Amino acid sequence: MGQKINPLSFRLGTTHNHHSLWFAQPKDYSYGLHEDQKIRDFIKKYVQKNMRISSSVGGIARIKIQKRVDLIQVIIYMGFPKLLIGDKSRGLEELQMNIQKELNYMTRKLNITIKRIAKPYGCPNILAEFIADQLKNRVSFRKAIKKAIELTKQANTKGIQIQIAGRIDGKEIARVEWIREGKVPLQTIRSKIFYCSYPIRTIYGILGIKIWIFTNEE
Repeated sequence: MGQKINPLSFRLGTTHNHHSLWFAQPKDYSYGLHEDQKIRDFIKKYVQKNMRISSSVGGIARIKIQKRVDLIQVIIYMGFPKLLIGDKSRGLEELQMNIQKELNYMTRKLNITIKRIAKPYGCPNILAEFIADQLKNRVSFRKAIKKAIELTKQANTKGIQIQIAGRIDGKEIARVEWIREGKVPLQTIRSKIFYCSYPIRTIYGILGIKIWIFTNEE
């Protein structure tokens, strides 16, 4: 069966909800989308630049944005909050001030909170960052995938599928490699599937990482 639709949008309203919750008039809708993307990009760049420990895994699972007339509520779901918070929440306060300056918020208040994910390697975005870090360090893609699957098993998931495409291990011809462990029912809407598509730039070119994680059924 072909996989021609995003598994997250396929399940909106059943097992998944939108990561942005706000209302806008048609003429202002595109501005709201660009604003959300700027906030998410700024947070990800800030975390990568100001990480508290030596690791390239940012640990951001997802960023939810809720907008009101006078308030923008940003919720960052992280597997490793210490990367951003640091001591006495100074990192969080600095991030909030920088975003307000970047987007010129005068009349709207910005509030950022962080929620910790108990099992970070059960999230495909964090797992994709781990695999990307291994590939950048010239680790064999099979070893990187096997290690990622071992980490996922510790999160009590029911199944995982990992796909890597591009010039894998520096080969001249691009190819697609994938490994599935457990059950991943992509055709069932009630099955809770977490998915991410993550590009990685290497010295041989850009590789694409796709991860599907099956947790349970509603």
